[in-house]
Amino acid sequence: MFQGASSLNLDAKGRLSVPTRYRDALQSDAQGCLTVTKHPHGCLMIFPRPAWEEFRSRIAALPMQAQWWKRIFLGNASDVEMDSTSRVLVSPELRAASGIEKDVMLLGMGSYFELWDGGAYAAQEAQAMQGDMPDVFKDFSF
Repeated sequence: MFQGASSLNLDAKGRLSVPTRYRDALQSDAQGCLTVTKHPHGCLMIFPRPAWEEFRSRIAALPMQAQWWKRIFLGNASDVEMDSTSRVLVSPELRAASGIEKDVMLLGMGSYFELWDGGAYAAQEAQAMQGDMPDVFKDFSF
């Protein structure tokens, strides 16, 4: 289970250096093989390959009414491998689609990561914090 936030920078070629705390798990569980795709909230999702295969199967099984979402998730998926210095290349197409340039926020979301443009994440988080909590938290105890 991946959790936590990391403020990072992409290098000039669009490579993301995977934080040290995740490297061993990604190497042992996925042999450094990852898949990057679009998220409907404007960020990117980064899956270790085994988690991607499970997600991909669930998406592929959706009915025809979900065809555009299949295209968004599956049609934009990019398989990548961590290099010898634990970096992964985020394709120019996916960076452009999510507005990612240099400063990014990597969030551990359980079985996958979200990769956000740093400014976009800060703005959306601030907006969410100003609003009311969703009803699902009504009876949640902190």
